[in-house]
This record gives sequence, structure tokens and C-alpha cells, in this order.
Amino acid sequence: MIQRIQTIYLILAAIVAGGLIFVFNIWTVSNNTLFAQDFMQVVDVKQKAIPVLFILSSLISLITVFQFKKRKLQFVLGRVVILINLLLLGLLIYLMLTLSGEASVSEKGIGMFLPIIVILLTVFANKAIKKDEDLVKSVDRLR
Repeated sequence: MIQRIQTIYLILAAIVAGGLIFVFNIWTVSNNTLFAQDFMQVVDVKQKAIPVLFILSSLISLITVFQFKKRKLQFVLGRVVILINLLLLGLLIYLMLTLSGEASVSEKGIGMFLPIIVILLTVFANKAIKKDEDLVKSVDRLR
């Protein structure tokens, strides 16, 4: 049901992935702060994928909330969100390591850690979904 703890975790994951990308910057290059939505104007496909993956993660988290009658699908969608955020984290780390810091001073922002927070929240949600599924199975065994 919607009032379960996994719903809270999934809604928080959607808020972190979809809302906080507009609040926290990804990195700062020579006093120019770059947020996730700023990467839509660049030509590089790797950098354009950052806001797309954040929004996709947020949308799938919200869709997962409303799949409470299908716990197995909810669990699988949670795993998909985790994979998307692992891909996003890898992409951010790759871009951070290849970011040229010789010509200008670059500073990493807190937005680099948002995928880690989403992964943790989704893992907690999947743990609660698994607990519910096990509870339903145990009740079915007693019948």
C-alpha cells in the first residue's frame, strides 16, 4: 500500500534525483557553478546524459511507488533505479577525472554524491519490499 515505508524511501529517492539536482551543483569551474540542467546545452553526449539519467531515475522511482500491488515488479524497478544511478555515478566520476583542471581551478560540488544517496534509499526500499513479499509468502503457507 501507499503508506508503507518503502513508499517514503522511493519518494525521497525521486526528490533527491529529480529535485535536488536544481539545488546542488555538480562542480564549479573558475567561479562558474554547473548544475545538472546546465549540461543540456553542451555538445558532448556524455555530459548530456547526466540530466537525462537523473530525471529517468526520478521518474522510475515515482512509477515504482504506484506499483504497490505488484511487489515483484516494484522490486525489479528498484533494481533498475540502482543500475541507472550506478551508471550515473560512474559517468560523473569519469567526467570528474577527465575534467581539465590545469587551465582553471575546478571544485567538485555536493551534487556528485546525489546518486549515492538515491542508491541507498532505493536499497532500503527494496529491503522493505522483500520483507513484505516474505510476509505474504509466509501467510500463504499457513493457509
